Amino acid sequence: SRRAFVRVLSLAALLSFATVARSQELPEYRLKAAFVYNFIAYTEWPAATGTALNLCIYGNDPFGTDIDGLQGKVAAGRQIAVHRKAAGEPLKDCQVVFVAPSAIESLPRVLEGLKRRPSLTVADSSGAMRRGVMLNMNMVQGKVTFEANLQAAREAGLDLSSKLLRLATEVQQ
Repeated sequence: SRRAFVRVLSLAALLSFATVARSQELPEYRLKAAFVYNFIAYTEWPAATGTALNLCIYGNDPFGTDIDGLQGKVAAGRQIAVHRKAAGEPLKDCQVVFVAPSAIESLPRVLEGLKRRPSLTVADSSGAMRRGVMLNMNMVQGKVTFEANLQAAREAGLDLSSKLLRLATEVQQ
């Protein structure tokens, strides 16, 4: 349909812009916030998820005000609410969890606590995708790239769009 085509075109435009934008031109975490938004938009959520998505930043927030731009935005037909969680706080009400670099040592505990829950896990730490994070962002020569752990997403009952997966630098089946 026309609406789906416009969404795909918007994703391609945003991600292609974001991947070529140099970190010197736009702050790294402003670009990464745009990626997080598109990760949410191109994830198929179970119907039981409801009409709101809680995006939780776990650990010291590296985004600052850049992530606040997602507050109240609609993605995948659901309104986003941004929350900051200190390391150790429960994440049971979070549908999207960004594990900050400051809390990456807690990753096994975080993933265990979210096991079999429809929670999209995102990070930007080396090796996080191989450790079970669904989407992991990297900076490569000043560009934001990402890798995807499709198996982890499926185990959580989430479906990552093939359009999104085609843009990933690596997809773990």
